[in-house]
Amino acid sequence: MRKLLLSFLLLQIIIFSAIGSTTSNEYRQLYDDMQLNGIVNYNAFEQALIGYNQIDSRKKNIITIIDFTKPSIEERLYVLDIENRKLLFKSHVSHGKNSGENYATSFSNKAGSNQSSLGFFVTDNIYYGKNGYSLVLHGLEEGINDLAKQRAVVIHGAAYANPAFIASNRRLGRSFGCPALPEALAKPIINTIKDGSVLFIYANDKNYSKKSHFLNKNS
Repeated sequence: MRKLLLSFLLLQIIIFSAIGSTTSNEYRQLYDDMQLNGIVNYNAFEQALIGYNQIDSRKKNIITIIDFTKPSIEERLYVLDIENRKLLFKSHVSHGKNSGENYATSFSNKAGSNQSSLGFFVTDNIYYGKNGYSLVLHGLEEGINDLAKQRAVVIHGAAYANPAFIASNRRLGRSFGCPALPEALAKPIINTIKDGSVLFIYANDKNYSKKSHFLNKNS
């Protein structure tokens, strides 16, 4: 009986290992098909897809990845059409002024922190506010980004997010926590990702990786 039980457990381990390997291979194939090598960090891409495939509330086969391992002087926002395997946009994007200078290294979910939040969001409606055409974000991770609406963390355009700002400041301008976009790209990107697409903000942050239920669901 004990041998049968051990054999059954071993079989389950082999099956789950094979499933995990297959999924990882599928992500790599998708990454290669979309020709993202040298553009999008693969670790950010894989984590984004892991969460994307768990989010039942998404209404679009589009995911936006913001990679805060890159400096603000580089394009680090990517809008990906998963269904059609296309890179739709890449852009500069700001981080919160208390998250760091050229690099974002500190993150918070607290009101008044003026820091960026990591993790998975679903986009909501658009509105016209003090920053013009803006997109509401719904944070999906408790204690990590679920206060995004309360903090008014939204996607909007801003002059300080224009690449021209870098020439005289050696970094992009910073926000109060919003992922602000160059003014010329803000509206087309917002119109593409509004109403139910997934946004993933990545930073290779060990604290986030431990806390995120999306990344630890099967661990």
